Amino acid sequence: MSSSLAERLSEARHSRFVGRALELKLFESVILPTRHNADTVDLPFQVLHVFGPGGVGKTTLLSEFTRICEKAQTPTVSIDARNVEPAPESFLSALRFAMNLNPNDSLPVLAAELEHKVLLIDTYETFAPLDDWLREVFLPQLPATTLIVLAGRHSPSSTWRADPGWQALIHILPLRNLSPEESRTYLSKRAVPPVQHRSVLDFTHGYPLALSLVADVFAQKGDIQFQPDAVPDVIKALLEKFVQQVPSTSHRMALEACALVRLTTEALLARMLGMPDVHELFDWLRELSFIEPGQQGLFPHDLAREVLIADLRWRNPDWYAELHGRARTYYTSRLEQTQGQEQHRILFDYIFLHRDNPAVRPRFTWQENSTLLTDSFRETDKPALLQMVTEYEGEESARLAAYWLGRQPQGVLVFRDAQQQPAGFVMMVALHQASNEDLTVDPAARSTWHYLQNQAPLRTGEGATLFRFWMARETYQTTSPTQSLIFINFVQHHRLTAGLAFTFFPCAEPEDWAAMFAYADLARLPEADFEVGGRRYGVYGHDWRVLPMKAWQALLAQREIAASAQAIASSQVSEPLVVLSQADFMGAVRDALRDFSRPDALQNNPLLRSRLVMEKVAVTAEGTEAIAALQGLLRESAESLEASPRDAKCYRALYHTYLHPAPTQEQAAELLNLPFSTFRRHLKNGITRVAEILWHQEIN
Repeated sequence: MSSSLAERLSEARHSRFVGRALELKLFESVILPTRHNADTVDLPFQVLHVFGPGGVGKTTLLSEFTRICEKAQTPTVSIDARNVEPAPESFLSALRFAMNLNPNDSLPVLAAELEHKVLLIDTYETFAPLDDWLREVFLPQLPATTLIVLAGRHSPSSTWRADPGWQALIHILPLRNLSPEESRTYLSKRAVPPVQHRSVLDFTHGYPLALSLVADVFAQKGDIQFQPDAVPDVIKALLEKFVQQVPSTSHRMALEACALVRLTTEALLARMLGMPDVHELFDWLRELSFIEPGQQGLFPHDLAREVLIADLRWRNPDWYAELHGRARTYYTSRLEQTQGQEQHRILFDYIFLHRDNPAVRPRFTWQENSTLLTDSFRETDKPALLQMVTEYEGEESARLAAYWLGRQPQGVLVFRDAQQQPAGFVMMVALHQASNEDLTVDPAARSTWHYLQNQAPLRTGEGATLFRFWMARETYQTTSPTQSLIFINFVQHHRLTAGLAFTFFPCAEPEDWAAMFAYADLARLPEADFEVGGRRYGVYGHDWRVLPMKAWQALLAQREIAASAQAIASSQVSEPLVVLSQADFMGAVRDALRDFSRPDALQNNPLLRSRLVMEKVAVTAEGTEAIAALQGLLRESAESLEASPRDAKCYRALYHTYLHPAPTQEQAAELLNLPFSTFRRHLKNGITRVAEILWHQEIN
């Protein structure tokens, strides 16, 4: 009888496995006696916590644990935390799926099904938000015959070690590099010539991923002379060596592109490399030992990704920035072509481009799969949403949430889980539409409106949004897939809302979001803080007239490729924008027309730093470009009057006075064969009409 592909894959992986004798012996000492005396032998520990850096072989070790269980006829259940939202219901859903249980089975039923089984959870570091719930709620409900194996990058949190009960029931197992003898065995299995082993071991120090990459170099190049580089970071040096020895420049570019994006597909790779056919390159990537296949594309091992990016950013920063730009362009076009769950995935891919930045990385989850869907508010959602607010913010906040659900339900977005139940929501209040009663009822609306009145008054036709409530069902305002979706919708709201001048974003723990919001150019506004139910909320905000969407996107594009907080601080727009009142704007237009033919005088006009002009030029444009843009706007607005019989006379007065001026206004009146008083009236009306046209463009 022929074996299955899964069996062949398992056998191939096992054939390259070396070392870990003590770890395997420890695991067998738990499994084998338990198997033979399942009802009488207590487990020496309930939780085996394996930890070590990325690439040290945790996943491979878990595969060997599974093989031991198969031989002992002990059932196993495996969960890769990387593919599961760190929330209780998502975890339980994944567990039910892995065990082929009914999606509606309760927790007690699920726990009972784990009797005499081994539960293995890989990539456990991504479950950090779920750690307390697992330790305090889920794991204590499991049978005493269940062994739980956790494998992640970090050692158990201090709460595990401080609990007297868990101290006796957890075994902590740090995973280290392979010994020299184990490393030689591995290199022999990979057909690396024995004469090269010493130099390889000196270079890799037995780090499993490094050994694998060296073996790949030999597989690619055959019989070569390996010379270790004398650099502090041996992994970085190894990857640098590997990149230099890929089959071609195209292969190296493909590897670099794969490292930058969350998931690599052939279509994305083709766009990033500017090549029509990348099938061969994609297949080559798939064969590399540190590249893993996912449901939606390829992705490199975490450590390989980080080191490849660090190497590329150091070695060729221009190409690093170019690749980012190409990926950004691809995602932007795909967002216009997709909807639903596919658009959700593309949005996360877009955000992933920012993960290299230390301000962003800890504030987003980078899941390959997510079941969350964005939807509008339904009346049937009201009890669930108010329950969330009550749980996290209290009854007074819930009363205010109920008030706004009645006043502005169109501003509520609900994030639904796989069962279509609210997993979180965001409520966007249009402050410019709020009544005096609204401002009296809600301290948040009152404080933010007061800030606008005193610090950033709205002009005619402008609006302001208060992100009044935002939270996830399981994690409130901490990092989670729901919180990530809220930020995405935050961006979409700014991009799609006409006339939006200001947004406010309140936080229950404002200090926790300081770095992230500074990255997104949201300023801390203590004057807008408010208190509800005895709790103080800190407010962040952004004036879109000072830094409009185009300039904001350009700023984030700079910060996207910044490697440090210092680089973020320096990635500013050249000049802040000026927000003029309507009267000041009209006066500036009058002055600009007067100085139209004198660029040296125009350089001091405040319109050069208005949104109107800055959206016509690059963020880093020189002053001459802004002056030319202002002159163009003035000319276009004036010329638009010529088509109207009523305004044509105004255009002619403007033309002979400012655009192609006569020596004096009296001579301009003579050219038009008009009495001077009539000419002056036409000119005044023309200035007013041009100012009105430009004002409309400024605020829309």
